[in-house]
Amino acid sequence: MTRDQTAQGPQGERNVTRRKVIVAGGAAVAAVSVGGTIAATANAAQQAAASGSASGEACYRLTSETTEGPYYIDADKLRQDITEDREGIPLTLRLKVIDSETCKPVRNAAVDIWHCDALGLYSGYEDSSGGGGTPLTGAPTDAPTGTPTDAPTGPPPGGGGGHQEPTDDERYLRGTWRTDKKGFVTFRTVFPGWYRGRCVHIHTKVHVGGTWTDAGYEGGTTCHTGQFFFDEESVLASAEVEPYSTSTTERTTLTEDTIYDQSGTAGGLLKLTYRKNAIGRGVLGTITMGVDPEATHEGTDL
Repeated sequence: MTRDQTAQGPQGERNVTRRKVIVAGGAAVAAVSVGGTIAATANAAQQAAASGSASGEACYRLTSETTEGPYYIDADKLRQDITEDREGIPLTLRLKVIDSETCKPVRNAAVDIWHCDALGLYSGYEDSSGGGGTPLTGAPTDAPTGTPTDAPTGPPPGGGGGHQEPTDDERYLRGTWRTDKKGFVTFRTVFPGWYRGRCVHIHTKVHVGGTWTDAGYEGGTTCHTGQFFFDEESVLASAEVEPYSTSTTERTTLTEDTIYDQSGTAGGLLKLTYRKNAIGRGVLGTITMGVDPEATHEGTDL
């Protein structure tokens, strides 16, 4: 399918929205180390990936498309370190983007990521995100009792629904960076927390066909909108570390989540590497995303 065909719909030709990523302070933020162990692991992963490319890489299925969610902000900062002042377990996120049909790397794509902080708050939406509940002691085991009497407020607990306009000027844990010639992009952030109705996750978009300028990234189309997920073992381990351990928000498990399709890597499940019983020192998360560069997936109609 060509881009022209993809752009056509029942209502006629689709207008491609111009997007512009603003460079914070006129320059990209330098990446910071998350500890010798994780840095060494990331380097080893990069070398292994390069070796795999040379020997032939198995083709990937298309990575699952998901809803954009209510907290996306178009015009994020062009940077690899998105942590700002947020406390939490250091997370190095190393992503690879490939064409799912040819298995060739998608170079110069703009990859967005955004997620909540350790206590479930999204920048730009601190007044409306987050929630309350009981302290985390493991997977939820009790079924709810009684009949709800109050109309729900705030965003849908499943993370879907239409886009909401930002309520504040904060932009932590949001950023955009380009894939290299091998399709790789790396971000520095913190392990996300959880909030009402959703398991631990990170949102992502992949944009292609645009132009990189001194001001950022302009034009193009969004060929993938998805989410990355974390296994239960790692989430329970993170819950023993501050500030996650102070959360009073009831947690939704991976198997209970309404967005994750339970398909493993194809559904966005990250491969996580960290020192057992010492997750607080840092985590490396890796995944290969199989996308269709000719498609358009904004994630607003799911």
